[in-house]
Amino acid sequence: MVEKVGVLVVSYGARETAMVDAFTRSTNYQVEVYVADKQRNPFNVKKATQHVVISDLNVEDICKFAEAHKDKIDFGIVGPEKPIIEGIRDLVEKSTGIPMICPTKEYAIEASKVQQRLLFQETVPEVNPRFKIFKPEDYKTMEDAKKALYKWLDELNNLAVVKPDKPAAGKGVGVWGDHFTTREQLFEHFWENLKHGAVIVEEKVEGEESSFQAFCDGKHLVPLPETRDYKRAFDGDKGPNTGGMGSYKDVGDTLPFMTPADREKEIAIVNRIFEKWKTGDNQALRGMPFYVAFMHTGKQPKILENNSRPGDPEIINILPILKDDFIDVCFKILEGNLTRIEVERKATVVTYKVPPSYGGFEEAFPERVNRAEVGAPVDLTKAYDLSKKYGDRIRIYPASMELRGNEVYALKSRAVCVVGIDNHIEAARNISLEGINAIKGGALWHRTDIASKQHIEKSIRHMEELRKRK
Repeated sequence: MVEKVGVLVVSYGARETAMVDAFTRSTNYQVEVYVADKQRNPFNVKKATQHVVISDLNVEDICKFAEAHKDKIDFGIVGPEKPIIEGIRDLVEKSTGIPMICPTKEYAIEASKVQQRLLFQETVPEVNPRFKIFKPEDYKTMEDAKKALYKWLDELNNLAVVKPDKPAAGKGVGVWGDHFTTREQLFEHFWENLKHGAVIVEEKVEGEESSFQAFCDGKHLVPLPETRDYKRAFDGDKGPNTGGMGSYKDVGDTLPFMTPADREKEIAIVNRIFEKWKTGDNQALRGMPFYVAFMHTGKQPKILENNSRPGDPEIINILPILKDDFIDVCFKILEGNLTRIEVERKATVVTYKVPPSYGGFEEAFPERVNRAEVGAPVDLTKAYDLSKKYGDRIRIYPASMELRGNEVYALKSRAVCVVGIDNHIEAARNISLEGINAIKGGALWHRTDIASKQHIEKSIRHMEELRKRK
């Protein structure tokens, strides 16, 4: 008889839909999912044994939901950062005894970019870009703050990145040359953030970015294959930062512009931080304490930031091609004996479709918005029908979407993503885009250059050039 397993999933968007999908595809277990969700996600509603909407993802309310079903739940897993930072694991484990897969509040490293930089400075100083921490209490007037900032900008030759200390869901960061081209614009962004707390101003690092993710059982760190995220809203890496418009993974463990040595360096760096950070059998780091944005410079890789949860979209590139049963992976994390994860040798491409208000699209391209469709229901039927053609090589994951009666509506954030899976990036991309184009209604739009041949070739050329500059 197949063992029955109950899983609590704390959900925000498509990242958790991919988890629910991975759990419910289990062949070793009969899985029941209990979803505490930000909205009535159509996929989760369909798959869940119990589904509750907690729109602000309040940890007390999530805990009450877990408590009500604790006899049927074997463990919980958390995708979004907000509940992790607010101590969801500490609270649920203490109140219900349900073991949770995510770091404890103390180890939610993305709660403070200042703390991150200081930890890296102590452990792996060579991965830090030059940085300076500005605290609101250090300046009596706006003029004082401006003087101090401009002095630092002189040292950086204006090539600066402005980051608020507290998380801003990938949207609080401002970059010279991308978001501002004058000191006045940079100061405005800096000052707005400084009103709310400390701000870090770092040197802008030139290079190619990769996302490093590793599952952790407290004792072992198990790296997953590399992925590349697309943060900027519009084609050609233009427009504001978003939560991520898509991502790709190559067939192997590295990206086309990386060497095996680049990958080894990343693993060595993250392991040094892990060894420094953990204390003995540190179950507090269970889950994914390291989702690291690396910048490859041709010399020493630099860390742009680290998060204490799986990447969205990056984990969506991995979950559909796990060879291991995801339930088994989670049990190993809880037992402290996760030493390896098997992933199919496949390329995957994730493309998001988003509403016109997202990423400043309708302001930038008003002529491209079909006004008649704004706020109308979204039809996913034709996209789902593509599974008849592609089987498991396509996955449709609703994100910020809400089921109302029998109709599905896009909300304000990234609405739905399509994963294409194949033996080559280009083929996986074509499947992903075919799925995206089959989604109708809601005036949704997407970046058309995620994982494009041109974009990848440009990255490869850029890295070759950077390596020559050594």
